[in-house]
Amino acid sequence: MSSLIRKIISTSRAPKVVAPYNQAVLLDRTLYVSGVLGLDKNTLKLVEGGAAAEARQALTWLGYILEDSGSSYEKVIKSTLFLANMNDFADVNVVYKEFFKSNFPARSAFQVAKLPLNANVEIEVIAAVGDVTHMSSTV
Repeated sequence: MSSLIRKIISTSRAPKVVAPYNQAVLLDRTLYVSGVLGLDKNTLKLVEGGAAAEARQALTWLGYILEDSGSSYEKVIKSTLFLANMNDFADVNVVYKEFFKSNFPARSAFQVAKLPLNANVEIEVIAAVGDVTHMSSTV
């Protein structure tokens, strides 16, 4: 039986991790990206402006992690939004559509009791790496 390759992903284009986890892990052609916060890269503090601003910054960092892993927003299979307040969902969704424009991934959104650094938003994804053919199907 052949073995799978597990590759740790770390890009300097996104904020460094400050706990025992990695920005992402690539297993074969599936990329698992850890939750991303809307941090200022230099200060490692949350950007100002609330949930929408944090989501925009988190999605920007997420894009760099995807690109440096050989993936992209178009290859995201599943995304998960963690919100400190579900009332921010509509504002975050507007920002989300700036980055995910078509062939939307499957998605879940949850209100959680508390996020790291008292963030309003954390976003994680699972994505494909390599060539991907998009097909639509209605059952």
